Amino acid sequence: MTAGIDTPDRRGRTGLDRQGRGLDGNPDVRIVDVELLSSDWYVLRKTTFDYRGPDGTWTRQQRETYDRGDGAAVLLYDAGRGTVVLTRQFRLPAYVNGHPDGMLLEVPAGLLDGDAPEEAIRREAAEETGLAIGEPQRVFAPYMSPGSVTERLHCFAAPYDGSSPLADRAGVAEEGEDIAVVELPFAKALSMVRTGEIADAKTVMLLQWAALEGLLK
Repeated sequence: MTAGIDTPDRRGRTGLDRQGRGLDGNPDVRIVDVELLSSDWYVLRKTTFDYRGPDGTWTRQQRETYDRGDGAAVLLYDAGRGTVVLTRQFRLPAYVNGHPDGMLLEVPAGLLDGDAPEEAIRREAAEETGLAIGEPQRVFAPYMSPGSVTERLHCFAAPYDGSSPLADRAGVAEEGEDIAVVELPFAKALSMVRTGEIADAKTVMLLQWAALEGLLK
């Protein structure tokens, strides 16, 4: 008996080795086997598949995929004041991979956890910044690291009311969150992309989208 396969894992899940079996959308790919490597909070699988190349030759390959569920992110902006609201928090993976202190400036974001993307961004904006947002605009939904991570990130932009003072800190304490709320002029945020002070991919993408669209001056 294996947790996550035929008995519930710590999150009550079973059948985690069935993800990907039976896919038939690509005639050049045949799923052979799916092995569950880990099902702690997220899920790590090793998939064996046959792949047919352009010359018709079939080769057997293996890939590991990390499944943390899909997420959503939102760029909060005040067009009248020309500002955006970001968060600053500690990210261990960035820290161990060369970031000086692991403190990243980011747009509010989080996993869907069963919610629709629009509901998720409203929840995350409230939890991470204390702000209620206006009508969100769907921007794009990229795969963030398709070589190994299954996550698709639903990205939005939404206005916020900057006329009231912002909270200094936010986050859900029970989840270990300690988040600083940072309001910046949009031009300053763009310059921080150029200097590398903003190095989070989803944040870079949304700021550059806003610049291309002329969302803020």
